[in-house]
Amino acid sequence: MEFMLDTVNLDDIKKWAKVLPLAGVTSNPTIVKKEGQLNFFKRIQEIREVIGPSASIHVQVVAKDYEGILCDARKIRQEAGDDIYVKIPVTTDGLAAMKVLKEEGVRITATAIYTTFQGLLAIEAGADYLAPYYNRMENLNIDPEEVLCQLAQAIDQSGSSSKILAASFKNVAQVNRAFACGVQAITAGCDVFEAAFAMPSIAKAVDDFANDWQVAQGRNHI
Repeated sequence: MEFMLDTVNLDDIKKWAKVLPLAGVTSNPTIVKKEGQLNFFKRIQEIREVIGPSASIHVQVVAKDYEGILCDARKIRQEAGDDIYVKIPVTTDGLAAMKVLKEEGVRITATAIYTTFQGLLAIEAGADYLAPYYNRMENLNIDPEEVLCQLAQAIDQSGSSSKILAASFKNVAQVNRAFACGVQAITAGCDVFEAAFAMPSIAKAVDDFANDWQVAQGRNHI
C-alpha cells in the first residue's frame, strides 16, 4: 500500500511526512491555486527536500491539446527532474501524448479517470499510475468500487506494471473501500488523514493506559 498527500502546502507536508509512511505527494492546478502566488518549481524542489529522493512527486499538465500536453510534460520534466511523474488527463489528446512521452521515458500518472474504459486505455498506453476519482464518481452516480475492482482485475490479468492511485476522497471509509478493491495507492488531502485520528475513543484509550501506568508505577514513563 502507498499513501500519498494531495497538497503542495509545505507546512502540511512537513507535518505528515513525520507521521505517515509517505510514498509521495500529488498536485494539480486547483491545489496549487489554494496556495496563492508561488514559484511552483521552487516549491516542488522544497517538497523534494522534505520527502526525500525515494518518494514520488506528481505534477499535472495544464494544456488540453496534444502539442500543448507534450510541451507541458517536457517542461515539467526539465524543471523538476527525470524522476517526476507527469499527470495527464485520459482524453483523446492525453492518450496520444502518453504514447509519445512513454517512448521518451517519461513517468506518467493518468488522471481524471471516471470510467473503467478510460483506465483500460491508460493501462495499454503504459501509464505508471492510474488516478480514478472516487468521490467525484460517486457524485455522478458512477459506482467507484466497480470501476476500481475492474481496473485491479485488468492489471492482474494482463500482468501490467501500472498501479492504481485512487484519488478524490472525502472520508476514511472511502479510502478503506478503495484499498479493499485492490488499489495499490491512494492520495488524499490532509483533512482525510486528520479525520482518521480524530476519533475520541483513540485519545481516551491512550489516556486510560497512561493513567493506569501512573497509578501502578508512580510515573508517566517506562
